[in-house]
Amino acid sequence: MDDNESGELSRLLHVGITFNLKKGKREERNRLSAGPEPAAPDAEAEYDDISTVMAIKEALESRNCRVTLLEADEGLPLKLAEDKPDIVFNIAEGIQGRGREAQVPALLDFYRIPYTGSDETTLCISLDKALTKRFVSTYGIRTPKYDVISGKQYRLAGRFHFPVIVKPNAEGSSKGISDAAVAKNRKELQELVSKNINLYRQDMLVEEYISGREFTVGIFGNGEDIHVFPPMEIRWINNGNRFNIYSYNVKQNYKEFVLYECPADIGKDTETEIKCTAKKIYEVLSCRDFARVDFRLSPEGKLYFLEINPLPGLAPGYSDFPMIAEFNGMDYNSLIWNVLESALKRYGIKYSVG
Repeated sequence: MDDNESGELSRLLHVGITFNLKKGKREERNRLSAGPEPAAPDAEAEYDDISTVMAIKEALESRNCRVTLLEADEGLPLKLAEDKPDIVFNIAEGIQGRGREAQVPALLDFYRIPYTGSDETTLCISLDKALTKRFVSTYGIRTPKYDVISGKQYRLAGRFHFPVIVKPNAEGSSKGISDAAVAKNRKELQELVSKNINLYRQDMLVEEYISGREFTVGIFGNGEDIHVFPPMEIRWINNGNRFNIYSYNVKQNYKEFVLYECPADIGKDTETEIKCTAKKIYEVLSCRDFARVDFRLSPEGKLYFLEINPLPGLAPGYSDFPMIAEFNGMDYNSLIWNVLESALKRYGIKYSVG
């Protein structure tokens, strides 16, 4: 960096954006299929459309930043070595493996390049749903009873109450969660687990289904500057799926199935409990800059933590996090800048914008 003695940048802030793009079903099938099994129809669920990358670029350029696009492919290490940005706005999901979300942050740490969002350790833990549940439960946070089933073991350990929901253990964006993700008995469970393990080639998380209302909470900032948005409720308007699963299909066609209400119509005590629990999870997992936390509130009023996404989607007009911000009076450009500014402050980077 060309900094003056006070540490302030003497030129435009240079921001790189790291990302993985949707490539299209045919190419993704060829890349992911390692055998005769078909690739999953939602194989690219976590990757971004170029329109999201450009929306982030435009938001940063509106603050007079110089922006470089850095696709997180095999050529990324060379790109970073040749043209180190002052900071990277990271939305890359990684290529493959249970720790894939850590690939880009670990590389950025290796090159000593600052970046937005949580570090590789937090991303690794959070992507593994069972590991996250085990970790946060030690802090007294309630989560549905769960077990992990591998390809060699289809039986649940211990006593479970049906119905249960089946999810790939290390995916986000509702990838692998279909409208038929709930098993009502052990026979249905075995069929569903067998099908999903063959399709997604990873362990399956099985957890007791919690009926009731579903909420998601957006958080940004660090330390004393952490801000927790009011909970957003996902309300079903088309109850064709009686279990009300916030599935990949529902997210893709959300206008047909759900309404979003933020702030949610809940009592003050419940809102406080949800916000405080979300903040606690954010802090104990050492999340940075921004994240989104999902909950279910049972008919008896018990709050259950479902999962956290410390790398939430930022597609304008589609992803939950920008929706939450907009409901609370924060436009898209301001949201992107708040995430970046949180990281700049955390690294102690002084800057000037036009």
